[in-house]
Amino acid sequence: MMRWLLALVPIALAMEHLFHAPALWTFAVSVLAIIPLASLVKDATEEVATHLGSTIGGLLNVSFGNASELILALFVLRAGEAEVAKAQITGSLIGNSLLGLGLGATFGGVKYATQKFNAHKTGVLSSLLTLVVFALLIPAMFDYTERGIKNVPDPTSLDERMSLGVSVLLILIYLANLVYTLVTHRDTFADADEHHEPSGKPLWKSVMTLVVATVFVALVSEVVSGSLETASSSLGVSKFFLGITLLAVVGNAAEYITAVYFARKNRMDLVMGITLGSTIQVGLMVAPILVLASFAMGHPMTLVFRSPLELVAVAAAAFCVNAISRDGETNWFEGVLLLGVYSILAVAFFYVTP
Repeated sequence: MMRWLLALVPIALAMEHLFHAPALWTFAVSVLAIIPLASLVKDATEEVATHLGSTIGGLLNVSFGNASELILALFVLRAGEAEVAKAQITGSLIGNSLLGLGLGATFGGVKYATQKFNAHKTGVLSSLLTLVVFALLIPAMFDYTERGIKNVPDPTSLDERMSLGVSVLLILIYLANLVYTLVTHRDTFADADEHHEPSGKPLWKSVMTLVVATVFVALVSEVVSGSLETASSSLGVSKFFLGITLLAVVGNAAEYITAVYFARKNRMDLVMGITLGSTIQVGLMVAPILVLASFAMGHPMTLVFRSPLELVAVAAAAFCVNAISRDGETNWFEGVLLLGVYSILAVAFFYVTP
């Protein structure tokens, strides 16, 4: 099905550059086109990784795991929509940990009464997710302290400098996590059934597929960011809501489908690794990179989330993941609970005043 959806890519580009179609239709088609492209980038990355050995291949996998999402956010940021880009970060954090994991646990639980996973590995991911919560909470508390307690008229410059420092620290922590999982404790985090043999496709073909797919992700992302304003007005919803739900979901849709597939195969360790691992990448790598890139673009973005609801949402996601991962097993009802929490948050975000 994903291969058929690739036909939407040239259609989206033609609607934008040749036919100048209505912005709402262009936005809808280009958003859908991101889904198969993200899947293609993911598959090509895995194919290249099989040729490079476990350590380098694993590094490539985690580095490009959220490439499509990062590219989309960069173009949104370049369009001057820093708040939408931050909303996309929040949406990815709660989407991966609540929606993605919830779908996997629900569909897997329908087939298997109880599904077990490695509680130790999931515990490490849960700890990192807790760190992400604190990393987002501290900038907001800093801004509140400067504005509300010390009565600083405009602490924006302080927020920007602090966000840069926090971003660098988050990237360093993420690099330490890579060393821990891919080098020093590789045997602990390696799954015997996760090994992939090379597909038979030459390395150069896999690399070319990855490069071409990434280029098209960039082209389509530019269309999405350019039509975001008009689409928001036409649909009667805020750009914030589109960023925190639609844009976040399409960038990760391929991972959700993969999570459901492996859950139906009773491989919950992989489901946990896919959904929570992607969540960690967003918090420790994608968000800091966006902050650093924003200054180079001339549209500075901080880690200060103005809406307390966003912070509550991320904290709720971390709490739910910690609660479910303690016993090392899931069932369909726990999946429904995760989906319920995500749905409640989505309804709340829909009614947030622009």
